[in-house]
Amino acid sequence: MTSRKNTYKRQRKPQTRGSKRRNGRPKTFLGQLLGRYPRWAWWTGGMAVVAVYVFLFYYFFVGPFGFRWRALYGDQKYPEGYEIRGIDISHYQGDIDWDLLQNAMIEKCPLRFILIKATEGTTRIDPKFKDNFAQALEYGFIRGAYHFYSTKSEAREQAYFFLKHVHLQEGDLPPVLDVEHKPKNKSVEDFQRDILTWLHIVEDKYHVKPIIYTYYKFKTLYLNTEVFDDYPYWIAHYYVDKVEYAGEWKFWQHTDAGRLPGIKGYVDFNIYNGSYYDLKKLTIH
Repeated sequence: MTSRKNTYKRQRKPQTRGSKRRNGRPKTFLGQLLGRYPRWAWWTGGMAVVAVYVFLFYYFFVGPFGFRWRALYGDQKYPEGYEIRGIDISHYQGDIDWDLLQNAMIEKCPLRFILIKATEGTTRIDPKFKDNFAQALEYGFIRGAYHFYSTKSEAREQAYFFLKHVHLQEGDLPPVLDVEHKPKNKSVEDFQRDILTWLHIVEDKYHVKPIIYTYYKFKTLYLNTEVFDDYPYWIAHYYVDKVEYAGEWKFWQHTDAGRLPGIKGYVDFNIYNGSYYDLKKLTIH
């Protein structure tokens, strides 16, 4: 029996170096990798990875929207140097307590004007338009009405739809065209022609140039021709200290996170680039 045991031991293959740990269990690739570097090196590398991740997250997700985070959760800070303040509303603001809103202040300035959504495309009337439009007049605000331009219907039909349901009066602001999208299947030239069609039809009705609402990048991309420079602009540019649009503008929608008594939830805040006298001059006479 002794000789057989010795023969068996001699015939066993030698173990491959590094194939087993000291406790007899096979080493994994991760185990080999961890054993190759000291623990402090792994901690240093891990902290570096976390730091890079935090930087990239801030750069791409927090930084560009920092003003919005501040508007929603921090101290409110609005553009300085402007005294004529206003808001724009639609059915999203729900039922408004006009008694409370009448005496509302923005940055110690009274609320002067209210722009109200009226129509969209060729079929949609804002469900709160009729009431909001009447109440704004009754409570002494300078009021205006805007049409949201749809890429799914013809400009001419949209213009006549707006005129059918919106009846502006003396003292109201000029009609407003809210244009934020260009149809993908149309060239810039055809799109501009459509916008001019709406503007001309409505202008012929009220004999004033309509106001164009858009955000500043859209203006520079799709409405950047001389023919549009004669129209007053209402520029949307949120959470910045100043409008980056270099052209002339009348209104600036600077935040969608405003709070006022009488309105539940957030509301858009706007400023007028001029005096109260200038604002009155802009209205329909």
